[in-house]
This record gives sequence, C-alpha cells and structure tokens, in this order.
Amino acid sequence: MQIRRRTIFYVQGYDPRGIAEYYRMFRREFRCTCELYGLTGKISGAQHDPKRFITSWDVSTHGDGWQVETRYQFLRWEDIIRQDFARPAWWKIAHMYAATVRALLNGVIVRMLRAHWRFGLFTLYTPLLMTLWLALGVAIGILASKLVAALGAPLPVPTMVGLVAAIGSFGSLLWLTESRTYLLYLCDDVVATDRFAHCKRPDWDERLETFAGYVADAMARSDADEIIVIGHSSGSFLAVDVLDRALARDPALGRHGPRVRLLTLGANLPIVGFHPAAQWFRDRMRRLAHAPDIDWVDYQSRHDVMNFWPFDPITGHGIEPAPGRTNPTVVAISFRDLWKGGHFGRRRWRFFSAHFQFLLANERLGSAYDYYLICCGPFDLMTRATAPDRVTAAAPEAGTSNK
Repeated sequence: MQIRRRTIFYVQGYDPRGIAEYYRMFRREFRCTCELYGLTGKISGAQHDPKRFITSWDVSTHGDGWQVETRYQFLRWEDIIRQDFARPAWWKIAHMYAATVRALLNGVIVRMLRAHWRFGLFTLYTPLLMTLWLALGVAIGILASKLVAALGAPLPVPTMVGLVAAIGSFGSLLWLTESRTYLLYLCDDVVATDRFAHCKRPDWDERLETFAGYVADAMARSDADEIIVIGHSSGSFLAVDVLDRALARDPALGRHGPRVRLLTLGANLPIVGFHPAAQWFRDRMRRLAHAPDIDWVDYQSRHDVMNFWPFDPITGHGIEPAPGRTNPTVVAISFRDLWKGGHFGRRRWRFFSAHFQFLLANERLGSAYDYYLICCGPFDLMTRATAPDRVTAAAPEAGTSNK
C-alpha cells in the first residue's frame, strides 16, 4: 500500500519532559533520517492546543518518486505527571515499597522474572538500590553517633547527631545520584502504574477517554491513507487503552476510512497486565487481538532490557486466543542493525538511552525498522512489519552510502 497521507497519534508515556523535548527530538532525528536516506523534508512549527491537551505538527517528506504528508499529533498529559512529581520524597519512597511488596505477594514480580528475567531484575532495581542508599545512610549515622559518644558528648547528643547524619547522608546520596539512577522518577513510575492497574487513577481515565474521542473522530473524518496510534515504553499500555476506548465508541473502526494501526515500541505491557486486578486491561488486549479491521504491530529488541523480549502480548498474559486472532504481529529487531559499528557493546548497557533507540534515527541503512520512515515514508506499517525484504530492497528508500 503506497501511503501519501498519514496521521500519527503519539501517546506520551510516563515522562515529565513534555512536548518541548519531544518536538526537538523529532525534528533533530527526522533531519538525520533525511540525511541518511538522501531525502528532503520539512517540519512545521508545533501547534499547541492546551485546552484539548494536544500538540500537532505537519511533516512533508520527499523521496525518489514519492511524497508523504504526515500529521503528527502528540497527546499530552505531562501536567498530570508533573503533579505526581511534586509529591514529597518520603511519600514516593514509602508508596514505592508498598507497591513492591504488593507485587511480590500477588506474584507479579515472579511472573515478570519468568517472562523475561532481565526486565524482572530491572523491576527490582528501584527497591534494591533505594534500600542500599538507606542502609548506607543508617551506617553513616551509626558511625557518627559512636564517634560523638567516644568524644564524651552527653546523651542525647550522639543520638541526635547520628539521626541528622543518617538523614543527611541518605538525602545526599539520593539527590546527588538522581541524574544517573532516576530513583525518585522510578518511584513515581512504580506507584502510578500500580494504581493504574488497580483502577485508582481517575485523572488518567478522564484524559485517556478524551484521547480516545480524538482518535475516533479522526478515523471518521480523516482523508489519510493510514492512521497509526503509537505508544513507546509505558505509552504502549496507554496506546492499547486509548485505541480500545476508541473502538468502544465506534465498533466499526477500520471498516471505513483509513487503515487503522496500533504500534507499540519497546513495550512493557505486563507491568499492568500481570496484576491480578487488571483483568480489565487483559480484556482490552483480547478485543484488539481479535479486531479484524485493526492491525497491531509490536516491535521488540533483546538489546533493550526495559522491554519484554521475546514475548507474545496475548498468550504471555494467559489470554486464550480465539479462532481468527490476527494481532499483534510481533517483530524482533536488533540494535546492531541500527547503530554504527564499534560502540555496540558499550551502548547497549546504557539502559535508558538504549530504550529510546526506538524513537531515534537509524545510523545505518539496511533495516526495515526506521521510526521516521514508519511515520513519514511511503510504505504502510504492515508492509514494513511483514515484508521487510521488500522494504529494504525498494529503490525509493535506498541510500547511496552508509553514512
């Protein structure tokens, strides 16, 4: 299917950076993609609609014998995320431990370890490192208390000094390492996801219902050839939620108008779906798995420890597929095919930056996976997912050199 007009709905994940950072990233990486493939392209300025919680921009991309017009719509809820981030550190830490204990007791973490042991270990990263920082703070406090007592200070001076030293040391460790460890961010993430799985985020529900309305309206009115709802990382389960809500509004979604696609990248669907209380979410995935007029593609990579690989989102959640199941099409990609040689071994262990490779420009030719050509190229998503050889061999997208 040759695409001439495409509409993208990007569902933001649990990331407080917001539209400014994502727009800069899109513009920068799109230019890199054009340079790599010898394309010409133009991006409009970002058009903000704060009352509708959406920011859009238009992209025009030209290749040899083709031109694609893309409407990129960024669905925003960083205002809600930033409200979470404003909570005091003690609240985040206490509720993170409570959510972790709950996940251990109800078997969620065990299921994660069985499904993908690397992601399971990453899930334990937050409570384990936080516990280490706490232990170091306590140890420093005890040493300070003993030192002051040895100097002959009367009670309760050693106790008070030890308490202040413990709290100060723990706080210093936490704040000085946050830019590298992301501990407080991950505490918020753990708590927010746990509450969403247990249907305790009415603010999320309200915003997602709003987004679903935008998607359903676009399906009915758009003149695009293809509409793709995209979610990366935690945005993956939100994209599933949004599209299923849109399908509930219009059960004929995809039978009329543009082709409708769901694209999940670096997905971590089980952080919601493995909760016993999240049957509502597993029902959403079941409906999308059997939706005959909607295509769902899930890209995974073994080089990203923050996604599940290899993993079937349907059977992996214990969902019994019915006859006629069509979704999702699971595609594994290797970051070796996307990155220049020489630095792979080091880059793959930079977990957070590697996780964002799904949204960055490729550095090498030869891969059917390219986020910016998925959004702005002439091939439809299903051709890219199911006929990669045809995509990589096509002259309109073949570059002249591997820059």
